[in-house]
Amino acid sequence: MPQSLLSSYQKKNDRFDEMLAEDGCVRPSWQPFLAHLAAATPEQMRHRLDYVRRRILENGVTYNVYADPQGADRPWELDPLPLILSPGEWQELAGAVTQRARLLNAVLKDLYGPQTLITDGSLPAALVFGHNNFLWPCQGIRPPGDTYLHLYAADLARSPDGRWWVIADRTQAPSGAGYALENRTIVGRVFPEQFRDLHVQHLASFFRQLQDSLAHWAPRTDEAPLIVLLTPGPYNETYFEHAYLARYLGFPLVEGQDLTVRGDCVYLRTLSGLRRVHALLRRLDDDYCDPLELRGDSALGIPGLLQAVRAGNVLVANALGSGLIESAALPGFLPGACRKLLGEPLAMPSVATWWCGERAALAFTIEHLDELVIKGSYPSQRFDPVFGNELHGSKREEMIARLRARPQAYVAQELVNFSEAPAWSTSHARRLLPRGVGLRVFVAATPSGHVVMPGGLTRVSAASNARVISMQRGGSSKDTWVLTDAAVNTFSLLKQSVGKADIVRGGRNLSSRVVENLYWFGRYAERCDKTSRLLRVALSRLVDAGADTLPALNSALDLCRTMQLLPTAETDTHAAAKARKAAAELPLDAQMVHAVCSKEWGEGLAGDIRRLLWVATQVRERFSLDNWHAINRLQHQLQQYSETLAGEDAQPELGEALAFLDQVLLTASSLAGFAMDNMTRDDGWRFLIIGRRIERLVFLANAVAGFLRLPSTRAAGSLEWLLELTDSIITYRSRYMIQPQLLPALDLIVFDDGNPHSVAFQLQFLVRYLDNLARLLGGPRDEALPQALTRLQAFDLGSFEGQSFSECSACNPCLELAGLLSGTALAAATLSDRLAMRYFSHVGDVSRQTFAS
Repeated sequence: MPQSLLSSYQKKNDRFDEMLAEDGCVRPSWQPFLAHLAAATPEQMRHRLDYVRRRILENGVTYNVYADPQGADRPWELDPLPLILSPGEWQELAGAVTQRARLLNAVLKDLYGPQTLITDGSLPAALVFGHNNFLWPCQGIRPPGDTYLHLYAADLARSPDGRWWVIADRTQAPSGAGYALENRTIVGRVFPEQFRDLHVQHLASFFRQLQDSLAHWAPRTDEAPLIVLLTPGPYNETYFEHAYLARYLGFPLVEGQDLTVRGDCVYLRTLSGLRRVHALLRRLDDDYCDPLELRGDSALGIPGLLQAVRAGNVLVANALGSGLIESAALPGFLPGACRKLLGEPLAMPSVATWWCGERAALAFTIEHLDELVIKGSYPSQRFDPVFGNELHGSKREEMIARLRARPQAYVAQELVNFSEAPAWSTSHARRLLPRGVGLRVFVAATPSGHVVMPGGLTRVSAASNARVISMQRGGSSKDTWVLTDAAVNTFSLLKQSVGKADIVRGGRNLSSRVVENLYWFGRYAERCDKTSRLLRVALSRLVDAGADTLPALNSALDLCRTMQLLPTAETDTHAAAKARKAAAELPLDAQMVHAVCSKEWGEGLAGDIRRLLWVATQVRERFSLDNWHAINRLQHQLQQYSETLAGEDAQPELGEALAFLDQVLLTASSLAGFAMDNMTRDDGWRFLIIGRRIERLVFLANAVAGFLRLPSTRAAGSLEWLLELTDSIITYRSRYMIQPQLLPALDLIVFDDGNPHSVAFQLQFLVRYLDNLARLLGGPRDEALPQALTRLQAFDLGSFEGQSFSECSACNPCLELAGLLSGTALAAATLSDRLAMRYFSHVGDVSRQTFAS
């Protein structure tokens, strides 16, 4: 192997190196992979690094970092080089973490049952009862199969001699399995030949066994068990993983508001009513799950969930109250608990731990403070680790005083130097850098025993001398390759064959919240399109006019004000009105830029784009990767344009605003195309399309009504921009070899039911779709829009014959048609409210809750 590849890789003597043995030679399990790296050209490695970055950005893989200046959705960090583990060491490791999973499950069974560990002194009572995650309402509840931990994760590190230590237990709602799966998907394609030739074990069978175990322990009913993944929502730091796992496992992704408890059973709110939920794989902390019996201020949980669990009508994985085991003080007592509960010694030790709530441990901690790290006893303390050898003078005395004042709140642990593994340098073509690594291993409980994921999430420190490995502190990750001497299990989570009984159609498990967000995604996408078109009509004429004021420009600006896209000078003293008045006094070019992207004037078009991005985030698991790429591009375009206006000396450039509007329209067209060609025709899709059509109908009806009422629109050139606004100018020119005239223009954009941008087309489309909804989902047939269509069809378009629009200032036909259109827009807006009440809030016309039949 060329020495240049390892020339800058400096092995440290005070810690274990995953790649190099004590004599500096490459370990046997790493040799084939390192040989391949040595043979790779700099261009090949750059291509691989680019591929990793591109896939993460395109797939929207994020880790939400709170208070991060880069923004909440920070791209996931992935080093392309895997952590490689030999078959022998993995077998020993897997056996030890399996034992630990059995032990911790037994501890939970005892503490929420007979509490013999407390009675005989194996665990201090103060340590258990002083823990916020000991949930008294869960006392005496026995989950099916006495399984409290359906999914357990252990954070591991190496001692300097190569032995594995447990540094933390994750028992409440373990995260990281989805990121491990995504890492595997990406890295497996970066090094496909090496992945195959090294006999790396696959991960799919682990997730299949997790699926089967949840279905096995779910309550038995006449129907197939419905399992959902419960998430706190998009603000959670690992929300990407929630959506990713839900899609991979085939579980509906739900929030607390999607579920309700009726008769001690949990139900999912769907469009057709309530559907029984049999099991919840939760990513929500214990005390937030039920505001009735646990944390009263929780807006994330399901009122009555604990009673449904107590009645045995729903399985919650992991069991409520399992966060008790995540105390940093508990590991010091596990060896004794293992001998008592399992009758065997603890196979994998934890890092040496002293709970300061014991007098001897407190004295030892103070005496050896320089050699220890101080942590909070309970996760709820949010206490950052304090390294004793970094404390000097008054800070050291202050820490000792805190230990003596509240000893039970602190834990002392032996200082751990993480093992190191190679990471690929992003700034050098051929360089490996040593970085600290920690391994998170996952264990699933099944009816036949525990299974360990043959891999895991390897976390990487941001610097070689980092003492803490954390994604919140800028760390990255690796794929974990577990090698095997046997044949690789190529099982896929996808079914190999599907029988007639397995056929699934319709997507009826969609929650009302998901469908509501798809509905509003359709509305906001269409709103962004139509708003951009109107602003582009005005902005392009402003650019053409230069220092002059053209009549067509004035009429376009007047319609912008009528549609509330531009501020008007008002005398109201309200703060919002003052802001509008101040904006109205700006130069015209500045007003237009405000309308595109302004914080003072309702955030302009940018506000609608942000709302579109927000609802898209709520239902990201419903979009294809191509669809999500278009949404990501729109977000990046908005960020780039906003940055051009952020500086104090930034001058609004009309050309940049026009370019941004063109980008928005291109993305809006892409989203419309994806909706029509890429999305399955299920209930969610139907409401997305209905949302688009309602928004288009409201905009068209109000825009044409405003156009007919405004005196300034009689100016030359106004009809032409109205046809541009309604995306009908090409059709008009192909039909009529004359300048735009009122009668044919109105026929095309109001009455022509063959024009997808006409008012009549939207009405007929919505009438047809609403009839289908009433047939498929039940409920009364809507009558307001059919009546509006009938009134519009009865309008005498011939009343405009022989009239010149430029000479008709406020003629009766114009006012009559404007009134009809305004009434149509109002009917569409009222329809939107009725749809929300009937299908999203499940409130009928007599204000009662609706149920599935």
